[in-house]
Amino acid sequence: MSNTGRALSGKEVAEHNSRESCWIIVHGKVYDVTDFLDDHPGGSKIILKYAGKDATREYDPIHPPDAITTNLKPDKHLGSVDLSTVEKVEVKITDEERARQARIAARPPLSEILNLHDFEAIAKDVMHEKAWAYYSSAADDEITNRENHAAFHRIWFRPRILRNVIKVDWSTTILGQKSKMPLYITATALGKLGHPDGELNLTRAAAKHGIIQMIPTLASCSFDEIMDAAEPGQVQFFQLYVNKDREITKRIVQHAEKRGIKGLFITVDAPQLGRREKDMRQKFDAEDPSEVSKAGSDGVDRSQGAARAISSFIDPGLNWSDLKWFKSITKMPLILKGVQCWEDALEAYDTGMAGVVLSNHGGRQLDFARSGIEVLVEVVTNLKEKRGLSFPNERFQLFVDGGVRRATDVIKAVALGATAVGVGRPFLYAYSSYGPEGVDKALTILNDEFEMNMRLLGARNIEEIVPEMVDASNIHLHTVAVPSDNLYESNYERLQGARLRTKL
Repeated sequence: MSNTGRALSGKEVAEHNSRESCWIIVHGKVYDVTDFLDDHPGGSKIILKYAGKDATREYDPIHPPDAITTNLKPDKHLGSVDLSTVEKVEVKITDEERARQARIAARPPLSEILNLHDFEAIAKDVMHEKAWAYYSSAADDEITNRENHAAFHRIWFRPRILRNVIKVDWSTTILGQKSKMPLYITATALGKLGHPDGELNLTRAAAKHGIIQMIPTLASCSFDEIMDAAEPGQVQFFQLYVNKDREITKRIVQHAEKRGIKGLFITVDAPQLGRREKDMRQKFDAEDPSEVSKAGSDGVDRSQGAARAISSFIDPGLNWSDLKWFKSITKMPLILKGVQCWEDALEAYDTGMAGVVLSNHGGRQLDFARSGIEVLVEVVTNLKEKRGLSFPNERFQLFVDGGVRRATDVIKAVALGATAVGVGRPFLYAYSSYGPEGVDKALTILNDEFEMNMRLLGARNIEEIVPEMVDASNIHLHTVAVPSDNLYESNYERLQGARLRTKL
């Protein structure tokens, strides 16, 4: 059925409220999702809950804006609905939600938040459980997730003394663009899980603090909405998941360039999603056992949680030969995001890329992949040996992300040759716990840490942060004992195994 004339009434939509005929409303549009129920990676229960009703409130935080129009065939787009005739969905406040609201009321004032770890501690207590699971989850046993942070602890400082450090300056340039700090807000998906304004919180904070935001492909806000929220002249990068349909990819890339994006970061470490078990368990908890039994013999894997629900379009066939095509469709600097060994960094340089992000996707892909900061050391060593390059290097820039919680982590990466460092989860936790003021506070904390630590290190500017200021001789040793990081470890939520159901 297709509706191209009058708007449907709420009564008409409400009649299609079963597994046999399931219509939902999203942003004033009606969609027939009957045939999609068994394919929905988030399970059928959540869709059936809103059968014949307005699902916008549930849909928005966990889907990019175009997810429904992309995944449903045009003949399943049934037209507009007269919202004045739609019965409002009653929002029932559960005991769990009352307890969460009480925890929100008990948050310490923002003035008592002293570091990025503190935001994470509060976010864990005040976020919706499903949202926390998506943001915090990582692959398999989460060894790499924890190693990303721990690796910085194997690098020690060698400070210089008796230097005039009345004035210190930690501003820099990234891909030719000015930044007040040697870091950028890296791409993270589904920003509205933590706050209704989602990624816009990061856009506004980046403008205020003079740093660069990397816009994600899988943002909760639309790309144009984020671009429109930017201040005049504000610099932004774009992170790209490559679509199997190259025409879609081309359209996205060229639109980004037209809107003024200054760097295209192509994700290369996600031909298939890693198993993020915290997120997956949320998926199982949300499913109706009877619905699983009805649709469980069709071979459809609906066990991947929120991550799987938004990423089925990503092309696992992406390879080195595609990079020539990318260079033909855009003049933006091209950076490969997710390089994990020096051999691939070397090939990226030889292929004419503008740089690489040494990253393992925040520990969310291949468990036991090494940290970006460890890979940085071998990349700098081997590219100097093979191509005579020294770093930082304007022609081929190295970036690191994963595990950063202090300005000292960033300084260590810069000393070892990185141009800048990407920070992701800490900013999500900041606005999930305290809204836009939280992100502002987080960046203020980092600024203060940069000022203090550069003085103590004896570096007056970024150029003076040199390799001789760090001892990274133990970076490749994974059994070196270092003092425990109590703040980080107290925030880490241990993985849970299978357990008996409490509700039968």
